Amino acid sequence: MTTAHKILVVDDEAQIIRVLRRSLTTHRYDVRTAADGQAGLELFHDWHPDLVITDISMPEMTGLELCREIRKTSQAPIIVLSVKGEEHSKVEALDAGADDYITKPFGIDELMARVRAALRRVPVNAEQPQSHLSEGDFVIDLAARKILVRQHEIHLTPKEFDLLVYLFQHRGKVLTHRTLLAAIWGGNYTEQTEYLRVFVGQLRKKIEADPAHPQYILTEPWVGYRFLPAASL
Repeated sequence: MTTAHKILVVDDEAQIIRVLRRSLTTHRYDVRTAADGQAGLELFHDWHPDLVITDISMPEMTGLELCREIRKTSQAPIIVLSVKGEEHSKVEALDAGADDYITKPFGIDELMARVRAALRRVPVNAEQPQSHLSEGDFVIDLAARKILVRQHEIHLTPKEFDLLVYLFQHRGKVLTHRTLLAAIWGGNYTEQTEYLRVFVGQLRKKIEADPAHPQYILTEPWVGYRFLPAASL
């Protein structure tokens, strides 16, 4: 019997908590809730959920602070909820460690799709069924979701891992912004270029010797990115 995914919902609005608990439970997820960031963090460490859904504006600890604290010890997917729809708010949340951002009010069908996407791992390319990928400075263990760069393990969030694997599987090719957004976040995200900009920036900080002068993830101006697994000398 398959064990239900565990989802932690953190929000100080009682109505939001009730709606999300009912909807997620109906979809057969195991749900626990917290009314503020500090309580959410304690429950996270005690329960070890598979996914966190958190509001941004909360007492005791904000959703952004909660994201940062979770990222110190875990790479579990995080979906942020907020009434703020401005690009800088989205970028701030993604920088704090969130994998996705949903603006309130939102539809339950949309939320469920985001939850499924966050819990779903990017499948291995049909032409590359092996569990290990290796070329240049990179060794990727798809089953264990581990990556070595220049023989050092790099700790990535789920979306960072998915993005790097997709880039690796299409190494040497120019991938447009829309292609990457659709592949990693889904067809509804093809205009959310700030997502891609933030995550590419995060990846560069983790894998590049000098993020300001990247050797692996190269920018193709106004088009997209090209990945090279061996840094040029």
